[in-house]
Amino acid sequence: MVEMLSNPQTWISLVTLTILEIVLGIDNIVFITLLTGKLPEARQPAARKAGLAAALVTRLLLLGTLSFVVKLTAPLFTVLGKAISGRDLVLLAGGLFLIYKSTTEIHERVTGDDHASGSGSGRPAATFASVVTQIMLLDIIFSLDSVVTAVGMVDQLVIMAAAVVLAVIIMLAASGMVARFVNRYPTIKMLALSFLLLVGTALVAEGLDLHIPKGYIYFAMFFSMGVEMLNIRATEKRGAQGKQA
Repeated sequence: MVEMLSNPQTWISLVTLTILEIVLGIDNIVFITLLTGKLPEARQPAARKAGLAAALVTRLLLLGTLSFVVKLTAPLFTVLGKAISGRDLVLLAGGLFLIYKSTTEIHERVTGDDHASGSGSGRPAATFASVVTQIMLLDIIFSLDSVVTAVGMVDQLVIMAAAVVLAVIIMLAASGMVARFVNRYPTIKMLALSFLLLVGTALVAEGLDLHIPKGYIYFAMFFSMGVEMLNIRATEKRGAQGKQA
């Protein structure tokens, strides 16, 4: 252990993997923020913490069963000449769920139905248990992607676990700020739902062995976010000038 800690490569691997885990967790934070936004404001922080705690537990459990994760990449059956593994099935299920969830959310926001309040759409209001359950289901998908990435980068289980814990702690500290920002600007919510739709499509493609480089996805996200930030700044500036006039 002392030899591992004194090795600079250990710390480089830890920092690199932690940053990668945070990047892979961005879409998780956005999803958690959107789901917890359906709850009363007083309960949202607890739901976010519960969701991220579930993410931490899920990732550590998957890290503790590395042999199972490795077997998930082994082909189970073949469809139209394509080998389908357990990991592919999980990615397909998660991607389809994300596409369905983001599409229905976009539809309800466009049509003006807000089922978070339990009115207008005829649906009951979201409960703490239902929100946390949905977060836990998606955590499995995001955690699988994260763990497979960790396994491919680092050999030591201790470094993987430390990187996961550090990443979740950082995401937990940033989740409140992200939630306040997303809830403050309705256009950001729509943009976030579009991101989830994009991520869901990428997961389905990945499950079908159609690899889309994540760099393209994250570049599109950050570019769109940058443009939207300029729009928000311009709108606020025009509003301030209108008040002065």
